[in-house]
Amino acid sequence: VLALKVVRGDGEIIKTGTRAKKSAAGYDLTHLFIGAEGTLGIIAELTMRLRGIPETIAAAACSFETVGGACQATILAIQTGIPLARIELLNAAQVMACNSYSKLTLPETPLLLLEFHGSEIEVAEQSKNFGEIARECGGGDFTWTTRPEDRTKLWQARHDAYWSVKALRPGAGVVATDVCVPISRLADCVTATEDDLKRFDLLSPIVGHVGDGNFHCSLVCDPEDAGEMARGEEFMHRLVERAQAMGGTCTGEHGIGQGKQKYLKNELGPEALDAMRALKQALDPLNIFNPGKIVPGA
Repeated sequence: VLALKVVRGDGEIIKTGTRAKKSAAGYDLTHLFIGAEGTLGIIAELTMRLRGIPETIAAAACSFETVGGACQATILAIQTGIPLARIELLNAAQVMACNSYSKLTLPETPLLLLEFHGSEIEVAEQSKNFGEIARECGGGDFTWTTRPEDRTKLWQARHDAYWSVKALRPGAGVVATDVCVPISRLADCVTATEDDLKRFDLLSPIVGHVGDGNFHCSLVCDPEDAGEMARGEEFMHRLVERAQAMGGTCTGEHGIGQGKQKYLKNELGPEALDAMRALKQALDPLNIFNPGKIVPGA
């Protein structure tokens, strides 16, 4: 996003940028409003940069013996500079759910879905290099395709991940949460999270935008089962504490809302919360935009 037009609480319209590719003109209001979860104003217009379609796009899938191995392959690929356009992790539970829901026959072990962009030669080289890394980390057959229909089918299974989890226990609820950690701690965090799921006897398939160190848990719980709900709450609390202890964040994408307000002070410190309250008061003095969200007392 290059620029926004935002409506403030008093009806005034703010323009946050121009069509220039970059700018150092004043505060970065564009990202302030984008990251505010609708608490500072209403975005009425966006100016976005469009990118060209690459000459060749290849989708790839690689199964691994362990989720730790899949994460380690991601870390090594990034550290060695392989230009990954997309890389997604599905743990074994999520692959099983996708197979059932999307009628696939993927090996029911941890899986990485990848996408490579570039010329035909570049894509082939990227795939070859990643395949070598995958084998070192316990990866099995590494397959890739440039056929649009095959790419679409593979990625559609990932996009339908939530619905595949929902179908595992009809009538149960699905609570989605996410954390994000430095890439170097990704394998440790995901492995420890899976251990916690076994410890608490919970079902929560995991998917992740692991190139960013970000992963999501889709916790399946029966709202009528007080014991299961309590175990789920404890699991999610431990997940956040673990991510923060590893130098990560309580949420990479989902946002703070109300549920994760209690973790902000530990993550950013009281001074940062005071600054957020001041911004809220300055831009929304009547507190009409999503009141009570993000910062306690704002």
